[in-house]
Formats: sequence, C-alpha cells, structure tokens
Amino acid sequence: MKVLIVEDENLLAKQLTNLIGTVAPEAEIVGRTTSIQSTVQWLSSNISPELIFMDIELADGQCFDIFNQTVIKTPVIFTTAYDEYALQAFKVNSVDYLLKPIKEGELIAALAKFKEIHTQQTALPVTLDMTKLLQQLNKGNGGAYKDRFLVKSRQKMHSINTEDIAYFCAKNTLNFLITKNNQKYTIDYTLDDIETLVNAKQFFRANRQHILAHDVIHTVHAWFNGKLKVELTIKSDDEIIISREKAPFFRSWLGE
Repeated sequence: MKVLIVEDENLLAKQLTNLIGTVAPEAEIVGRTTSIQSTVQWLSSNISPELIFMDIELADGQCFDIFNQTVIKTPVIFTTAYDEYALQAFKVNSVDYLLKPIKEGELIAALAKFKEIHTQQTALPVTLDMTKLLQQLNKGNGGAYKDRFLVKSRQKMHSINTEDIAYFCAKNTLNFLITKNNQKYTIDYTLDDIETLVNAKQFFRANRQHILAHDVIHTVHAWFNGKLKVELTIKSDDEIIISREKAPFFRSWLGE
C-alpha cells in the first residue's frame, strides 16, 4: 500500500508515519507534502498513491483547494483538529477522518475501512461535494443537533423526539426509525445523512445497517473473530454485530 502524507507540521508528520508503520507495516510512505501548491505539484508528477492522509489546515490555506486544482483518484483520510460533530460531514462524502491527536485504534479502524473498499474494488467517490462539506464544517458545535424527526405513517405524519429513538436501520432500499416503545417508521434520510444530524455521543454507527442510541444497549457479547454482538433493551429481530475493527471504538464510546 503506497501512501502520501499531506501535513505541514514536521512532528505530526513523523508521528503519523511511525503510527502507520506500527499498525500497517506493509504500507510504504511514498511522499510527504506540506502545502496546497506542493501537493498539486506532487500529484501531477508522480504515480497516484493508493491512499492519502491529508491535513485540512496547511501552510498556504485549506486543503480543499487541492481538489479545485487537480483531479484526485485516490481515497483520502483527513487528519485534523476540527471537532467531532463537524467531522461527521466527511462521512456524507464517503471519506474518513482522524481527529488529532491520532489514536492507534482509530487509525486501525480507518485503514480497515479503506481495505474493505479496496477489496471490494469499489473506489471512493473522487468528486467531493465541497459546498456541502464546508457548510457542515462551518456549523461546528455551534449548529444544533437535530432534536426531532418528521416521519410518515400511512397518510399521517408524526414528529418523533430524538430522545425517544432507539435506533435507525436500513433494510433493502428503505430506511427506518425505531422508537423506544418499538414503533417503526420509514424515513427519507439515509444512515449517512443521519450520522451528520445526531449527537455522536448519544448515537453510534454500529455497521452499515444500524445506528444505535446509547441508552437502549442492554448487553454486549464477545462474538466470533473479535466481533461483538449487541442486545438491546427493546425487542428486535435484527442481529446487530460490531466488526472487529470497530469493536475498540465501540467499547471506548460505551465508556471503556
């Protein structure tokens, strides 16, 4: 795996390089750039790497300008000090992020996501919706989390308070909201959308099919190959499995 690091702080670049070497010894750092200009030049004169770690704030501006000046055909993992809520925006664009200071478990999870996509031979979108991304970033913690969702039931509409939601799930082509009294409603939002709208301290993206509320998790069981199985306080026919890669992050979210 050939990796490009875009980071203008020498110490942080060195720390990231060492951490990558620890958790992914097969990775080869093929280059490091420190600015928008040097990154554009590097990408135009070198073979595209397989993965880019990119800091947002660079010496000559924000890294988003790089996307305006060159076509990037490589998955990007952003490294940044932006707050966690704002960073949910990156999930909408099917990219990932690491919040500084970078933790080993989070790097492992990000690389696992990259490897999963690479194995499936499904490239990440290379044309990012930068307008939407910047709007989300500018909201930061100053933008309120969504405190209610409007849902439909036959010909009626209901407003469900977020605090009454047990979990969200996706099945086939539909997305659902399940309340704590086990009422199920279809919703127009995708799970990727919902991640940007709810408080990450209260809701966790367990897998591609489920986003769970913290206070409906009843029991967590060790499962096969380092995975975890989650049981809820409400009756559910869904089998909720946390991957081995996400398990450390899930335990940390629970308060480990």
